[in-house]
Amino acid sequence: MTTNGTAGVTDAEVTAVDEAEEATETETQPEPRDSVVRRSVLGARAQLLGAVLLAVALLVSAGVAAWLYFKQYRPDQETNAAVAGVALDAAKTGTVALLSYAPGSLDKDFAAAKSHLTGDFLSYYTQFTEQIVTPAAKQKSVKTAAAVVQAAVSELHPDSAVVLVFVNQTTVSKENPDGAFAASAVKVGLKKINGAWLISSFDPV
Repeated sequence: MTTNGTAGVTDAEVTAVDEAEEATETETQPEPRDSVVRRSVLGARAQLLGAVLLAVALLVSAGVAAWLYFKQYRPDQETNAAVAGVALDAAKTGTVALLSYAPGSLDKDFAAAKSHLTGDFLSYYTQFTEQIVTPAAKQKSVKTAAAVVQAAVSELHPDSAVVLVFVNQTTVSKENPDGAFAASAVKVGLKKINGAWLISSFDPV
């Protein structure tokens, strides 16, 4: 049996002790700094990516919610195709009523036309038909008939709209029994009063 400078300690025992110490040093050796930094950076990137994805998700959900709120759950704010169609029909019907009348039914025709009007334009139309149109229509037997050829909404808001209307109008009278034909374009202004679209302006273009 050989010794290693210490009485009673064999080479095998010394070797076992050395191996145990090396194992202990390996287990307790701190992790290299580069590995710690790399792991920290990766963790920070993962957190940042998660925060960005969450922010994007929140923005998307907020945008969808806002769209639904203003487009579907706020009827008073809607300016969609259905509302445009109602305004368009009101402009076309009102235009035909304004430009169509016959000497034998003037009161009825003008009353029907005025039911489509509002505001200052209603006052103007009332005065104009009473003072100018009625005497001329009765004296010269003027009869007019209007038809809308085409119309399109150019502006649309919750309580107002502008519609461009193209009209063909035929006028027959004592002086011209064969009739006269005229084509014109009119910019019809509308206002929404108590749920109804009424003509507030009528301007040739």
